[in-house]
Amino acid sequence: MADTLTPVLTADWADEQSWKLATYERNGGYRPLRRALTMAPDDLITEVKDSGLRGRGGAGFPTGMKWGFIPQDNPNPKYLVVNADESEPGTCKDIPLMMATPHTLVEGVIISSFAIRANKAFIYIRGEVVHVVRRVQAAVAEAYAAGHLGADIHGSGYDLDVVVHAGAGAYICGEETALLEGLEGRRGQPRLRPPFPAVAGLYASPTVINNVESIASVPSIVGNGAQWFASMGTEKSKGFGIFSLSGHVARPGQYEAPLGITLRTLVDLAGGVRKGHELKFWTPGGSSTPILTAEHLDVPLDFEAVGAAGSMLGTRALQIFDETTCVVRAVLRWTEFYKHESCGKCTPCREGTWWLVQTLTDLENGVGRPEDLDLLLDQCDNILGRSFCALGDGATSPISSSIQYFRDEYLRHLTEGGCPFDPVAATVFAAEGASR
Repeated sequence: MADTLTPVLTADWADEQSWKLATYERNGGYRPLRRALTMAPDDLITEVKDSGLRGRGGAGFPTGMKWGFIPQDNPNPKYLVVNADESEPGTCKDIPLMMATPHTLVEGVIISSFAIRANKAFIYIRGEVVHVVRRVQAAVAEAYAAGHLGADIHGSGYDLDVVVHAGAGAYICGEETALLEGLEGRRGQPRLRPPFPAVAGLYASPTVINNVESIASVPSIVGNGAQWFASMGTEKSKGFGIFSLSGHVARPGQYEAPLGITLRTLVDLAGGVRKGHELKFWTPGGSSTPILTAEHLDVPLDFEAVGAAGSMLGTRALQIFDETTCVVRAVLRWTEFYKHESCGKCTPCREGTWWLVQTLTDLENGVGRPEDLDLLLDQCDNILGRSFCALGDGATSPISSSIQYFRDEYLRHLTEGGCPFDPVAATVFAAEGASR
């Protein structure tokens, strides 16, 4: 296990009061910041580019390249915004990171802001997790008191203020432009692009928006060097990442490993699928990514290989389901979430997710028709690529992929008059069959 896992972001999670500044500095924290302040901002951007760090929030866009898009000749202020609105079913890596070692994120914010020449940064946290908001606020206050934030940081002449903002509880604000709308005090809805945030983002000024894990990875890159980071992972997916295993495994939790590790290895590290059961299906990147099955156990978990397998690496939220799980019910529950969280701005998503839920509910209850499967796929086709943002696309992914791999299970709901995994429904169906 020691040779497989690469604890960097998670290395100090088990320390006593790991969230305190004293603990973080005792473990080498804020040393990379002091090095960064001696470098030219452009050299920092080059360092991150050379490391191969790609966005850890789902899309996998090269982080250093995104920083380089900021037009430095623009007279408006530059802003850094951290997307900590983690709220997709199955995704659970950023919140434990902010709880265990919030200073990792704070230091990453300072270095990243310095690199893009921003003097104001925002950490946008999901509003429901009040305990996380308070912990990050406390870390920011400690950083101010220690001189890591504020005016003339460590005598460098660089000034930075950080604001911790609690969102109002909308999943759509995980979409970066909807997040900006929320920060500006408006209803969270995606913006039309172009212009892109790098040119006209927060307050119509150049803005970089990165995920928590992306920014938290920056101090280790600055402290250890780009080549150190690039030595892990695969050719096109460099470095390490936090893989969140949940569901039917013996030891669910966070496993930090190089990109390219396989689910088979991770499940073995997690003690295997729960005793007496076997893997049925799983998500590689949360509920908005197409599901995969046991035949994909050895697919390298990097951006390219997972894409080639027909899914997306996403946030590396690995939800594991064994043979006792009804795939139709699981997909219905996810679709109900997306229907509820649709912002309503565009017709394909607003109306489409509603109709998806109606059709799936009929199938789950065994009152649908075999042709409803084609109807579902047609509904997905009318949403995919036609909605204003990726929420609509994400809502269709588990549906189309589950029909691809488990069409027979959908049909069983119709032939058996209900969910075959529901003991009550199965008993009623058997009794009705006997009476006939």
